[in-house]
Amino acid sequence: MTALLLDSHFWVGVAFVVFAGILVWAGVHKLAWKALGDAGAKVQAQLDEAAAIRKEAEDLLAQIKVQSAEAKKDADEMLANAKAEAVRLEKEAGVKLAEQIKRRGELAERKIATAEAQAEAEVRAAAADMAAQIAERVLTARVPGMTSDPLVDAAVKEIGAKLQ
Repeated sequence: MTALLLDSHFWVGVAFVVFAGILVWAGVHKLAWKALGDAGAKVQAQLDEAAAIRKEAEDLLAQIKVQSAEAKKDADEMLANAKAEAVRLEKEAGVKLAEQIKRRGELAERKIATAEAQAEAEVRAAAADMAAQIAERVLTARVPGMTSDPLVDAAVKEIGAKLQ
């Protein structure tokens, strides 16, 4: 046993046990445990915050994806509506153009018919004037000696019928 008391390793061990006992008696282990617990709680709080931020980012990403899909759907719908409207307007313009061409054709036909009727009336009037002048010449040439000429009477009756 004396050898044990003379051994320096023994006394270092005893000093260590006494030092550890003093630390335990002073409550250093509680302080260390509390410091480790506080650090752990701080790390856990940071992990919880990181998890919450990640969850929020995932929710935001999902919301953005939904909005993107809705925007694409709306854009596709607008494009389809615009194409349908363009087709409708094209058909409507075609119908209006056909109607306008038809109306202009009818107007041209009416103008032509009016011009033909006017020309016909002018020709009839000119023919009537000419017939009247010829009748006047014939009558003036034959009348001095006659009171009535059957040819002239027949021609005058025919002129009235032809002018109508």
